Amino acid sequence: MTNKEKMLRGELYDPKDPEITKEQFQYLDKLYDFNMTRPTELDKREKMLKEMFAEIGEGCYIEPPLRSNFGGKHVHFGNHVYANFNLTLVDDDHIYVGDYTMFGPNVIVATASHPILPELREKGLEFNLPVRIGRNCWIGAGAIILPGVTIGDNTVIGAGSIVTKDIPANVVAVGNPCRVLREINEKDKEYYFKGRRIF
Repeated sequence: MTNKEKMLRGELYDPKDPEITKEQFQYLDKLYDFNMTRPTELDKREKMLKEMFAEIGEGCYIEPPLRSNFGGKHVHFGNHVYANFNLTLVDDDHIYVGDYTMFGPNVIVATASHPILPELREKGLEFNLPVRIGRNCWIGAGAIILPGVTIGDNTVIGAGSIVTKDIPANVVAVGNPCRVLREINEKDKEYYFKGRRIF
């Protein structure tokens, strides 16, 4: 089995394999071009993202700079996904994001990891696990989502949280490690922030 085949199967592999790096640099060049677009070149950005990403739905907006190991090659965005400045997608494996999900600034979504055993790290080996983020989630500023994590629909991940394990749907989860604080409830239908009424 080749390193490229192992890369998307959760197995240990060498990311410096020439077959992988040659392809990777082509995607990184496209990412560089995307990050150099002017703020007024919205149509150009939209067209570029459709070429760069595995899938990207309608009405998505990504504020440059965007960081991505494979330039979005393994990223699947639904419709109306919003990403603020400095979204980092370590997309060595697939990242799936549902419709209407929002990313605050400086969020990191990582699929790549390294073995604990020092001898394996010394050989430069790594492994990847896909990340799945549901529909209509809000990932707060500076949050970090680690390999293999699934986040359920409608969930809010608090700013600065480090998500090390799956988080269910319809909850607010915060902290390091990130854990469920509470369910989204009736009070949230009345107040949008600390006693401020919606209407």
